[in-house]
Amino acid sequence: MVEELIIAGFGGQGVMSMGQLLAYGAMEEGKHVSWLPSYGPEQRGGTANVSVVISPQAVGSPVIDFPTSAIVLNTPSFERFAPLVRSGGKMFIQSDLVDCTTQREDIHCYSIPASSIAEKLGNQRVAGTVLLGAFIEKTGILSKGSLTAALNQVFGEKKKHLLPLNIAALEAGQRYICDF
Repeated sequence: MVEELIIAGFGGQGVMSMGQLLAYGAMEEGKHVSWLPSYGPEQRGGTANVSVVISPQAVGSPVIDFPTSAIVLNTPSFERFAPLVRSGGKMFIQSDLVDCTTQREDIHCYSIPASSIAEKLGNQRVAGTVLLGAFIEKTGILSKGSLTAALNQVFGEKKKHLLPLNIAALEAGQRYICDF
């Protein structure tokens, strides 16, 4: 199964980190992967998106025109990428920040209050990890174990204290999406 994912939002929301975690998680499982960031000149507040392709075979191109899935963290990203998701695809919407719905009946939309869930865990900054948990649970593209290993690798010793909170956020996203 090939997954072509776009993650999009504002700079500072963790868009690039989310893509990086998925890429490392895919490598943990021995899958082929590409990670292609795209962002404006602003570091925080500007638009940012990342394309991640996860495949059992070599990836021909990191460019995604019509993703199989999209994770959108703000309204401009929703407006830009909702029309591009392939028929039969999935869209994960950060519903605390995106107050939009699509009229498309050919895709599966999941509205996830990721910031609210993260806040209940004690830190809104793990909202992206909540969304990743929902994403891997619904798509089955990666296991929780490989994403946990990726968290460990990306955080390293310096940020090891953040692992329990991020693992809890991953699990919270997985639990939340099971209700759909």
